Amino acid sequence: MYILSFNQLVAVAGFSSIFPFLPLYVEELGSSMGLSVELLSGLVFSGQAFAMMIASPIWGNLADRFGRKMMIQRATYTGTIIVLLMAFVQSGEQLVILRTIQGLFTGVIAANNALLAAVAPRKQSGYAMGMLQMSYGVGVAVGPIIGGAIADALDYRYAFFVTAGLLFVSSLVVTIWIKEPNNRPPKAENESPSFFREWKNIFTTPGVSITFTLRFLTQMGRMMVIAILAFFAQELITNQAQINSTVGLMMGISSGAATLSAIYLGKLGDRIGHQAVFIGSTLLSGLVYLPQAAVTAAWQLILLQTLAGVALGGIIPSLAALLAVYTTPGHEGGVYGLDNAINAAGRSVAPMLGGLIAGWAGLRATFTATAVIFLLTTLVALLWLPKFRPEE
Repeated sequence: MYILSFNQLVAVAGFSSIFPFLPLYVEELGSSMGLSVELLSGLVFSGQAFAMMIASPIWGNLADRFGRKMMIQRATYTGTIIVLLMAFVQSGEQLVILRTIQGLFTGVIAANNALLAAVAPRKQSGYAMGMLQMSYGVGVAVGPIIGGAIADALDYRYAFFVTAGLLFVSSLVVTIWIKEPNNRPPKAENESPSFFREWKNIFTTPGVSITFTLRFLTQMGRMMVIAILAFFAQELITNQAQINSTVGLMMGISSGAATLSAIYLGKLGDRIGHQAVFIGSTLLSGLVYLPQAAVTAAWQLILLQTLAGVALGGIIPSLAALLAVYTTPGHEGGVYGLDNAINAAGRSVAPMLGGLIAGWAGLRATFTATAVIFLLTTLVALLWLPKFRPEE
């Protein structure tokens, strides 16, 4: 658990270090085909997410067959190479292509989730997933701050070198120190279930389909503002020379808050039920995104984003833990591969939708739409998420 948590921290810090300035990097690169900056900015996020949505279930199924450690190595080693190439692109379209390829071959979080879910006791799944979420939060807290500072002090391209280095470190950690236990259930002779048969079995397991639906909605809510956050911050910040550092700090503080809350809320879910923690967290998210549409200063946005981070610390581990207790052992790769695909589907749609709303009704309307999504998620969970806690 500790090795996987460290791997997740380093890998996520690497990937997230480029988030604060990706839209501005696209603006600097320009388009070789005359496309708008707004469209390319949305495609940089959505293209990667759409490709991951397609590839993740396949990687997850292969993990159940051939090993989950192998999938972590595949994600980190290929990520190292692809991110390094991003430092040398000459147009926004080239960056979109590489981000799309990244989505096809990476997926560190899903691979880590699958391996940890396979070895963690079911009655402690909330704590285990909370540990991974804490590592994710630390990575996302540190990464944007590092990336934003490098972009302001040196150049956007140098941040990609740092990202590639961090991913390579995470690759080595897994290769050297992870010894995957062979606890996959034996299959009958000549039995090799197809991808679709396994996915059908997963989706028909009670509680899984609604959990996947909630995953999609929460990911939509999380990513709606990502593509426009840097542009919105430009309206609030007087010193434009510090825009990358400020956006990175905002993301870092929010993720730090998620880190601090994840372990506590994960263990709380083990005691009172992950459903209750999830519902409370999505309700808080909706309530703190509403006033973000009316902020007039950067500190106000940072404060409200921090509160949203606290809520996020309850959302992610709760859903991961629910999937762990709803499903049967031996299918963790398939379950979390599908979970990552649905996660990616939300990330694919949300930035484009957020950009469309911003273009139609203004940047502030995107925050209002995000609040509505989280409040709708709360209602869906109250009505349809199973009220019982599955037997261990």
